[in-house]
Order: sequence, then structure tokens, then C-alpha cells
Amino acid sequence: MSAYSLGPLLHEGKAKRVYATDQPDLLAVEFKDDATAFNAQKRAQLSGKGVLNCQISALLFEYLELQGIPTHFLGLPPATATATATSAVGEAGGEASGEAGGNWMLVRPVRVVPLEVVIRNIAAGSLCKQLPIASGTRLEQPLLDLYYKDDGLGDPLLSEARLRLLGLVDDAQRIAIEQLAWRVNTALGQLFAGLDLELVDFKIELGYSADGQLLLADEISPDNCRLWDRGIADSQARILDKDRFRQDLGGVVEAYGEVLKRVQGVCPEPRVYR
Repeated sequence: MSAYSLGPLLHEGKAKRVYATDQPDLLAVEFKDDATAFNAQKRAQLSGKGVLNCQISALLFEYLELQGIPTHFLGLPPATATATATSAVGEAGGEASGEAGGNWMLVRPVRVVPLEVVIRNIAAGSLCKQLPIASGTRLEQPLLDLYYKDDGLGDPLLSEARLRLLGLVDDAQRIAIEQLAWRVNTALGQLFAGLDLELVDFKIELGYSADGQLLLADEISPDNCRLWDRGIADSQARILDKDRFRQDLGGVVEAYGEVLKRVQGVCPEPRVYR
């Protein structure tokens, strides 16, 4: 077993904390129970959410890698290591949520591209506020949008001209990012369809590894995927994602638990980091 020790906190976002380890090619990610919406203007603590998102993400990363899609996922920590990590966070004054280790993931360090890549298969959310399209309309061709990842600016939508102006990526990198996102959409869409779930839309982040490989990073969970239960007609009852929190529908943790139960039935068990 490859032993490691938890290092200092490198970054804390709205839903996760990222820690260094004593290994330069290994980071530890703690999924928090925090729920946020509307650029963190709405906040809550939902007990168990961090564990659910971590486990769902681990399962989906394993599935995507089997489809040939490279990710930053290295594995879930061994039980002894996660108990030590939980203890270390507590001693440092942080809060480790969920069962020991259930909300921890080990990943490769990546140089994150400051873009949010959104693919929409069905009209929902902000798209319906910005364009005259009714919610629930299936798009003839899925729509891919790029946003500049900056909360202070409200994560603005980027045209190709604006992307070139910022110089975040060159044309070849943009094409590679979009191609990888389309592959993720195809793979996840097929998976969820088999689970009687509709992949309405999703947001992903990508980054480059130390050797220059483009990797899927961050997480894949109901926090950044809209998922509707195909077996339910009611427009609110069918929601199994963060819209339950955004719209004050309740049952957020229960909805995430339902997603976990379904993906557990078909995805390979997440590897344990060795």
C-alpha cells in the first residue's frame, strides 16, 4: 500500500476542500455538506451530502475511465488513511463531514483551465430565462457553452472572440476541451438512460496533468448535473439534483441517495488507492 500523509489546505471552494499530501503527485479532496446556489447567495448545511457526492463521483469517474475518458481520479482512500485524515482535519480546526473516509477522494494534481463547460440536452434553468425556450424542451442538437470561471464576475458566457481575447486556451486546446466534453455527454447520457434517468444538462471542469494530458476534474454529481426521473411525470417530483435545493423542494439528500443507489447497481466499485 502506498502510504501518504495529509498536508496543508490548498483550496476551499463552495463544496470541497483540497489538501496537499506528502506526495507531490497526490491530492486529497474532502467533499463538504455545504449546499449553495445562486453564486453562494443561498447556503445551507445538508448532513450526508458530502458523502453522497463523493461516492457518486467516484463511481462515475470509474465508469468514464472504462469508456476511455481520462479523469483526475486515483481512488478512494484506504479506511485507515481516511480515519487519519479526518482526525488531522479536526486537529487543524476544520470540519470533516460524514462517515470517516466516505467523503474523501484522492486525485491527480491538475492545472485547472478556468472554464466551466456546460452541455445542455434539454432546456432548463438559466437557458429558459435567457432565451424564449420552454423548460423541458428537448434540443434538436445539444448545446455546448463555455463560461469564464470567476464568481466575482458571475461566471460570464464566453463567445469565441471573448475566449481569444482572454487568451485562456488556444484554438487547438478549445477543440480538445469541447471534444472531451461531447464524449462525456455521450457516455453519461447512455449510462443514465439505462437507469431511467434523463441527463438534462451538466457542468464540468477540466485541467492538464503534469505531463500535459487533458483530464476531467472536479466532480460529477447531482450538484453539477440536472437529472430527472423518467418514470415520474410531475415536473417537480421528478427532480433528483440541486434544483431541489434551488427551488426549496426539500428532499435533497434523499434525491441524491436515489441517484447513488442507481449508479451503484451498474458502475464498477471505485478503486481503493494503493
